[in-house]
Amino acid sequence: MTSHKNLLRHLLMARSSWMEEQVTAAASLNGYPYVTTAMNRLFAHLGGRPIGLSELARRLSVSRQAVHKLASEAEKLGLVEFVPDESDKRVMLLRFTQKGWRMSESAAASFVKMEEELARHIGKENVEELRRILSLPWPSAASNARQNSRKVHSN
Repeated sequence: MTSHKNLLRHLLMARSSWMEEQVTAAASLNGYPYVTTAMNRLFAHLGGRPIGLSELARRLSVSRQAVHKLASEAEKLGLVEFVPDESDKRVMLLRFTQKGWRMSESAAASFVKMEEELARHIGKENVEELRRILSLPWPSAASNARQNSRKVHSN
């Protein structure tokens, strides 16, 4: 029987939880104690351009309603704003405000410190190897489903 704690999925989830705890603690220390883990996950998907709530919901694997509630909470804090899509005025997009960008820059600096701390614990070479491995292309869920379907039908 396979020990679940040694499955790659569990190891990645545990390390992701460590990272989220570090991010939340850093946010609090940097003047953003109200930023939750769920907000951190949402903010991780906000890039340099506005994004739709449906796309955010897909990326986060949650309902559009859950994303809207979270985005509304972040809006009340002045970190994000809703803006109309230039190509379809009925669609609302989400983007960082100036305050949100300052928070994002603060978070980026915290990420660098976290990686430095991790390098002190597991070695700089191991951090770079981890970055290299995680940067390799991975198959999409759709391609995995097609492969598995072909295996089932060929048996």
